[in-house]
Amino acid sequence: MTRPLRLLAVVLCCWLLPWLAHAQVQASLDRSTAQLGDTVTLNLRSQSAPLAAPDLSPLSNDFEVLGKSSGSTTSFVNGQRTVEYSYGVALRPLHQGTLCIPPLTVGSETTEPLTLEVTAPDPAARGVTGPVFVEAAIDPSQAYVGQQLSLSVKLFYTANLANASLGDPRIDGVDVSRIGGDTDYQAERNGRIYNVIERRYVLVPQRPGELTIPPIPFQGDLLDPNDPDSFLGMGAPVSAQSRPLTVTIRPAPADWGSAAWLPARKLSLSLDGLPDAATPLRVGQPFNLTLTMEATGLPFEALPSLSLPTLEGATAYPDKPVTGNRADGPWVVGRRQQSFAIVPGKAGTLTVPAITVKWWNVLTDRAETATIPAHQLTVAPAAGAATVSPAAPAAAASSAPPEASTPAPANDRHAAATPHQPWVWIALGSLGLWLVTVVVGVVWWRRRRRSTPLPVAPARTAAIAPREAKQAFLHAVREADVAAQAHRLLAWAQAERPTLRHLDALSTALSSPEQRAAIDALQRARYASAAVAPDREALAKAFAPGFAWRSEEAPPAGDDPLPPLYPFTLR
Repeated sequence: MTRPLRLLAVVLCCWLLPWLAHAQVQASLDRSTAQLGDTVTLNLRSQSAPLAAPDLSPLSNDFEVLGKSSGSTTSFVNGQRTVEYSYGVALRPLHQGTLCIPPLTVGSETTEPLTLEVTAPDPAARGVTGPVFVEAAIDPSQAYVGQQLSLSVKLFYTANLANASLGDPRIDGVDVSRIGGDTDYQAERNGRIYNVIERRYVLVPQRPGELTIPPIPFQGDLLDPNDPDSFLGMGAPVSAQSRPLTVTIRPAPADWGSAAWLPARKLSLSLDGLPDAATPLRVGQPFNLTLTMEATGLPFEALPSLSLPTLEGATAYPDKPVTGNRADGPWVVGRRQQSFAIVPGKAGTLTVPAITVKWWNVLTDRAETATIPAHQLTVAPAAGAATVSPAAPAAAASSAPPEASTPAPANDRHAAATPHQPWVWIALGSLGLWLVTVVVGVVWWRRRRRSTPLPVAPARTAAIAPREAKQAFLHAVREADVAAQAHRLLAWAQAERPTLRHLDALSTALSSPEQRAAIDALQRARYASAAVAPDREALAKAFAPGFAWRSEEAPPAGDDPLPPLYPFTLR
């Protein structure tokens, strides 16, 4: 195939066939560039089901298949179990150029196409003939402040090693961290096959200028199978180091402005939880929204905190953020997720304004904006609220003047005024005896209550989940009933720690001074002789992130040194 036809085939493969890709099976390469003779790994991943062996016949023109492997990884995130199935294929490029890995059929799914840049072997490595040497490469060769650099360190060896130690890079003004595990494969150099251990690092420069990556050293013992001393671990000492590398680090553009500087290869923004038309919203009834930002080429530590714009007619209570990093080949993918409990405060149209994040695309070298459009939500009045009370007509009728009644005959009036029937006197006597019995019973019950102390009612375990109890408390904060606020707060605490019996015990179990102060203010407002309205906004803000429990467990209710103020449970 001539070079123009091959280039045309690559373009058709990589740009005209992405519509065949499916999201359930993800395909990735362990690197985007390789030298001729190197081995690369094609990784297939799925979270839905174990992967079937893919059809690798479309790779035969550009790659040699060296081996296959499969496995699975189980992880727990926020209490949810996730299983990821993987299938790896070791490939060796057959020629230089931009090679395309076309969509592969895996069961009933099809992967997305990938590209690999294959270059000629490094001329500096042609003179390497020793049994051990180290290579280092950096991608890209110039970057911005805060942009991720991918450093690859490869150890080449032909014999067994003992006491081997490969150093880590130490660079001033650069955050350095490892990404992924070591990769083992084989590569050819100067007609000789070497075993290779590759290690990757994430480098994030913190200041502009010329960045020099010092040599990466290796030390160990080379074991010779023909030497009997090698079996005793007495190999010949060997050392090697990579060449130093230089990278130009540019500052952020001068006209960037005050927005957070986010140089990334890709950045996405999403908002989940918006109710659809079939899900009615009501005043005081909370619902949840989840805002997620994910960036390729930036760790989550570099991403800004997430918040919602001001919502007119509703209050947003943020939950604890969820953060983390994952590896996508040589690049780190940072993720921030923030959930909010939204409580509508009035009926009508609730507008969730548009959310925008400005970022710098390092692949196109220009500014871009990730946007979530505005959404309009309809909020109905609270359940049970009505514009006209059903009792209003009855009240109006009762206030109207009574109609003139027709006078009863004289005989009827006399019969009504002077009851002569004996059953009337019997009924009146029975009623009197019943009243006397009731009075005597009440007096006897009160005397018995004074003489016999009531037993302490055991604390009841909350029957609702902590999340529902929290939302009920936040809803109660919006009301003016202080007793309801205290009751909902204690019910939420008992949902997480059932041994707590009262708010004083809750205050003792907390480590946050703001939360303890909020409980004291709530207690003062509840038991003050004069009406004292608590600061509802401060109360909601103090407990919105959740309870700040002390590190030690709360003492059992029976170990309280003082007797309870009330011998019964307040509900």
